[in-house]
Amino acid sequence: MVYLQTMFTKQSICPNSRTTLSVKSLFVISWLSLLPFYSFSQLNTLSPHAQISVITFGPTQEELYSAFGHSGIRVYDSLGNLDLFFNYGVFNFNQPNFYLNFTRGHLLYSVDVYPYPAFREYYIENKRFVHEQLLNLTPAQAQKIFSFLAWNVQPENKDYLYDYFYNNCATKVRDVFEHVLNEDVAFDSTFIQTDYTIRQLTDLYLQQQPWGDLGIDICLGLPMDKKARPYEYMFLPDYIESSFDHATNQFLSLPLVKRKIVVFEPAIEKIPFQWFHPWVVFGLLLLAGAWITHRDWRRAKTSAWLDASLFFVCGVIGLLLLLLWTATDHKAAAKNFNLLWALPTHFILIFFLLKKRWKPKWLKNYFLVTTLIYALLLGFWFLLPQALSVYLIPFVCLLLMRSALNFLLLKRVSSAS
Repeated sequence: MVYLQTMFTKQSICPNSRTTLSVKSLFVISWLSLLPFYSFSQLNTLSPHAQISVITFGPTQEELYSAFGHSGIRVYDSLGNLDLFFNYGVFNFNQPNFYLNFTRGHLLYSVDVYPYPAFREYYIENKRFVHEQLLNLTPAQAQKIFSFLAWNVQPENKDYLYDYFYNNCATKVRDVFEHVLNEDVAFDSTFIQTDYTIRQLTDLYLQQQPWGDLGIDICLGLPMDKKARPYEYMFLPDYIESSFDHATNQFLSLPLVKRKIVVFEPAIEKIPFQWFHPWVVFGLLLLAGAWITHRDWRRAKTSAWLDASLFFVCGVIGLLLLLLWTATDHKAAAKNFNLLWALPTHFILIFFLLKKRWKPKWLKNYFLVTTLIYALLLGFWFLLPQALSVYLIPFVCLLLMRSALNFLLLKRVSSAS
């Protein structure tokens, strides 16, 4: 749903860029690449038999961005020879200042249109479920939806400012129907009985991607921990599908979904065990660090290479998190409690830790403060307003261990002198 895309000039966040392309896929890509040249001038009016559908594509764990699935709108008119898919998950690497805008959080996405059969087959080939919800709409309502989409896909109208949770390719589908049909469409969210935060909703889809989950938990701050209102669940394609299932066409006094079609449902795949897992990596790092710390204490000498590496990495991460919070438009990165362990001030420690003889006097007090911070952080880990990743606990234990060791050894040197 979010984050990275395929390697087209116009990038869709749906297809999986790492999938080996078959001849069939190459044909699909060729077909998709030709569609932007198609003119809507010949698509003025739908026939009375035209159908509008909401399409939900299932997730895949191949990539981080594909773990959330995707949503879009299908317009099918057999008499008009139309079968189009409107996709709000597109961006262009070639847009001016793309990388600068991406870094700053000014994410410009757009809507584009593709032949639906090609889009559908691409997802089926990649073993991702395809669900279609045929909507109960009058011919006039269907025409309004199509006219809006045809207007929206024009170059001067197609771009929108993307937000991971509040204005993405799934919420745009909902917004089209609310904007065009106004009070004729009503969503009933009472079917949602859970009380998840936005972070918890995200975590549900990343259980097979622990490193991606960890990266998101580190980069995104306190705004992720707000309780999501049922309406806000619709940033996820699955909840777009469920919400349309529970919506009403007030004009017709009928459910908004007339019929649901399971176009494709892949077999459930067994989740393989991962040795390269944060628990394993950080657990081994903690064990190795504990052994080195014990050795350092016995010989009354720190392993400067370990401390310089450890605290430098934390300092760099802290600086990046601070910049994400203060210097970009990434609203979800604000007020990040991960700065309690990734202290930006650690960045400068490398210049002093690698010195073999002279150490500044303030360094002892610095490590006393960081020791207290890490001890308090671990003690109150599950009481903080922001949910920090549990995968980080062994790592923070190591930071505490090394901070305490540096403080005690510097104190010993200070007392001796």
